[in-house]
Amino acid sequence: MKNVTVTLDERTARWARVEAAQNDLSLSAFLREMLERAMAAQESYPQSMSRYQARAAGPLKRAGHYPTREELHERDGLR
Repeated sequence: MKNVTVTLDERTARWARVEAAQNDLSLSAFLREMLERAMAAQESYPQSMSRYQARAAGPLKRAGHYPTREELHERDGLR
């Protein structure tokens, strides 16, 4: 692991210390987990997009016709 120095304004540093303490983590472990989650989310987006785009297109019509506006926006119990 690498050691790095991070400079934070007082408000951000106070928030980070409190959040770390509430999660029973050191500030270092808290920041590491936050960065790891951000990195995983960024890396998983292209994979998810590729899976979505690889799916076969489905029909827009139901029962041989396009749905009406009322069918699309039907909300049982509100009318």
